[in-house]
Amino acid sequence: MSDRSSLVGTELSRYTFTVERGKIRELALAIGDDNPVYTDPEYARSLGYKDVIAPPTFGTCIEFWGGSDFMELCRKLQLNPVQVLHGGQDYVYSGVIYPGDVIEAGSVLKKQLQKSKMSILVLETTYRNQNGDTVLTCRSTIIERGQA
Repeated sequence: MSDRSSLVGTELSRYTFTVERGKIRELALAIGDDNPVYTDPEYARSLGYKDVIAPPTFGTCIEFWGGSDFMELCRKLQLNPVQVLHGGQDYVYSGVIYPGDVIEAGSVLKKQLQKSKMSILVLETTYRNQNGDTVLTCRSTIIERGQA
C-alpha cells in the first residue's frame, strides 16, 4: 500500500471520443436491453430525441475505447494490479449522448482513504460534448487489497 494523498485532485487522464451509432447498438445488445430508443432513430424521434441515445452505462464504453488502459491507471495511481478490485460505479447524467457527439473526458482522483489493510480510491470522470456541455459524470471506486 502506498500513500496517494498527494495525488488527490490530480487529473489522471484526458481524452476525446467520438460516439458511434454502432457502439450504442453494441452496448444495448450486450446488456440485453431491447428498448428501441437505442437502436431505432424514428422511435427515438417520436419520444422527442434528435436521434438514438446512448444507454445509461455508456460512459464505461467511452472510457474503455478512449481512456487509459488498466495497467496505465495502476501505474499512475501506484496500484498493484493483482490486488485491485472494482468497488463500484455511479453515473449521473446531465444531458443526452447522441451518435456523432465528440466527448471530451477528464478523470481526477477525488479521494483516497485507508481502511485497515485496504486503500480506497474514488475517481471522477466528467464527460463534455462538443458544445462544452457536461453530459455525464461518473464516479468509480477502486479498492486495493493489502497484504495479509
